[in-house]
Amino acid sequence: MRLLIVEDEPLAARRLARLCEQQLGPDTPRPRVCASLDEARELLAEHTVDVLLLDLNLSGEDGFALLAEAAAGAFQTVVVSANTDQALRAFELGVLDFVPKPYTPERLALALTRVGSRSAIALRSLAVRKGGGVVLVPLDSVAYIQGAGDYAELVLRGGGTELSEKSLERLEQLLPTDFLRIHRSYLVRVTDIRELVASEGSRTGVELRDGTRLPVGRSRLGALRKRLEA
Repeated sequence: MRLLIVEDEPLAARRLARLCEQQLGPDTPRPRVCASLDEARELLAEHTVDVLLLDLNLSGEDGFALLAEAAAGAFQTVVVSANTDQALRAFELGVLDFVPKPYTPERLALALTRVGSRSAIALRSLAVRKGGGVVLVPLDSVAYIQGAGDYAELVLRGGGTELSEKSLERLEQLLPTDFLRIHRSYLVRVTDIRELVASEGSRTGVELRDGTRLPVGRSRLGALRKRLEA
């Protein structure tokens, strides 16, 4: 797991890095540390990270402007902050977890354990970069999600698409459990599925309530049937 810590307090950054190393073990790369999101932007332009650990109070910068930008990135974001009154808002932007300061090693370990699993709190929107800024796309407006290489295309109910920098795998971890991976290239909301349909070559697809048809991967058909029958 490749970590990037964005924390402007040197002592806090060193403690966080040390605890992460203890939790993840010697085979994990040492966490990188930046004191501002500007430094983080430069680092992210040259390196790939899996998880960003972000403090919200960075030398007077608008923490939520920074958070929205971070949440739109390809990586997962865990907020580590004393601003606990902002936790719900942070989750709504798409962070994987919110670790309140002062935190214990056990609480940090729990946050790192959540990487790779579903978010603890259901998202209401996804942050995407658009027009030089960041916009929030309400999940209710998303008809389905299609993989696009390392990115994902949010296909909107009203027409049009938005591009998320997160892969389908990362979105699968963030989205509510009613979103289901039905194919290596598609995530859909189960309640939007009208029926299973036979398709060419003995394959199976789904028809959504708006008439859209999407393929179902053979290895995912059993899990989909169980969800539809539940």
